[in-house]
Amino acid sequence: MRHTVTLRGPMRLAQLLLAAFVPLLLALLAGLPGTAQAIPAFNRQTGQNCVACHAGGQFPELTPYGRLFKLTGYTIGQRAMPLSAMAVLSATRVANTGKSADPSSDFQKDRQVVLDTVSLLAGGKISDNVGAFVQVTYDPYATQAADGSFHGHTHADNIDVRWADRYVTDQRDLILGVSVNNNPSVSDPWNTAPAWMQYVPVPSPTGSRFIDGMAPYPGYAAGGNLAGVTAYAFLNQTWYAELGGYRTANGAFSVLSAGLDDASTTKLQGLNPYWRLSWSRAWGAHNLMLGTSGMVSRVYDNPLDTSDPTTVHRSTDLGLDAQYQYLLDPHTFTAQLSYMHSRQRLSDASVQALQAVPFVDAAGNPLPMPNVADTTQVLRLKLTYTYQAKYGTSLGLFSLTGTRDTAYLTAGYDPGTLSITSDPAALAPSTLAVDGNRTGSPSTAGATLEAFYLPIQYLRLGAQYTAYSRFNGASSNFNGFGRNARDNNSLFIYAWAAY
Repeated sequence: MRHTVTLRGPMRLAQLLLAAFVPLLLALLAGLPGTAQAIPAFNRQTGQNCVACHAGGQFPELTPYGRLFKLTGYTIGQRAMPLSAMAVLSATRVANTGKSADPSSDFQKDRQVVLDTVSLLAGGKISDNVGAFVQVTYDPYATQAADGSFHGHTHADNIDVRWADRYVTDQRDLILGVSVNNNPSVSDPWNTAPAWMQYVPVPSPTGSRFIDGMAPYPGYAAGGNLAGVTAYAFLNQTWYAELGGYRTANGAFSVLSAGLDDASTTKLQGLNPYWRLSWSRAWGAHNLMLGTSGMVSRVYDNPLDTSDPTTVHRSTDLGLDAQYQYLLDPHTFTAQLSYMHSRQRLSDASVQALQAVPFVDAAGNPLPMPNVADTTQVLRLKLTYTYQAKYGTSLGLFSLTGTRDTAYLTAGYDPGTLSITSDPAALAPSTLAVDGNRTGSPSTAGATLEAFYLPIQYLRLGAQYTAYSRFNGASSNFNGFGRNARDNNSLFIYAWAAY
């Protein structure tokens, strides 16, 4: 069915979609039986096996059919609202937990099995043209008390509510849609998007601070749990364009950041533009995508105080990405490339407050003032192969480069003694001894090798080994207190179930 709706603006459309969806979700949850059904979201609705939507069964990476399902608003198949649950167990081992004044704090839960997250996911067809995907997540280690005990917390994770319609003729296949979502690029159908390229949930304890999920990934400075509306078009399954804007998730849109306090959410000034353009082509078992994306964000320095417009810093993120897939049973091969160039300029208030850093060079000369603006470049490459949708391996490479800035320094030469000392105004010394910076450079590089096994389509067992060749601008003694990049090498073993 096709309906014409007159609206006063994109945010009004967002409110209408949320108003239509949220009561349905609440009613569904109220009638949920005591035992969960072992059916992934959307599987019951479409009647398809997981490999139809996910390349080699690797959730959440999408196949062409999976992308079509998403772009048509999750409405393919019988009208239903499937539910599923997701949980991750893991253990991390850092190569060197020494060179720390407090290893129990700097490497929490190292070499222990932990429950990373538990998520409830709801989604599917609401009407002929409206569908949704909603993820609510519980983090057992969300906060830590003064006595060292952890406390769990539940919050809104990824939310994507859509209206979509498809117009097909002999000469044209056009999909038009509108997405109300809370995370820039969560609406994107390709896994090279910042919201999807890092897919394995990361544990909160500090012992997991160097695993692949915490290594550099392309991303947007605005972060997530925002209020966004984007409109998109997909022409002849070739050209894809999406344009929209994001603002602070407050007022009528506070459901998009539910469970998070003001200090934990980004506060934006006004409406911040986001765009995406890509070209794709499929032939036989092959499909290829080339794309670009970007966002301009005006972010308040202090999320607890948005009264002063001079405390807004500006970030511009410009990305390029590409994806190739070969899908022919029993083989699946995927190559992904993502690059992001970012420029961050300090707020006027921060520029006026700039002060000289408390360090000097080896000869005792003052160091330059902190930069007013910095640039960074993040590059990610990932190659993945699976056999029979059960056995797989992947190789990921990452590189972060950027301008040197004395503001990054947490250690340097003391003016009086010319010996290495930490910044007394920076973080606790035990933290500086682990991930501090003596170079003024953010440069970080390394690789991740992964092996995984899917004994059943709902369970993924994997092991990732992440090795660093450079961290915070150096291969050796990057923090000024003897820690080397290779000390951060980490083994991460996980069991990821989605029912």
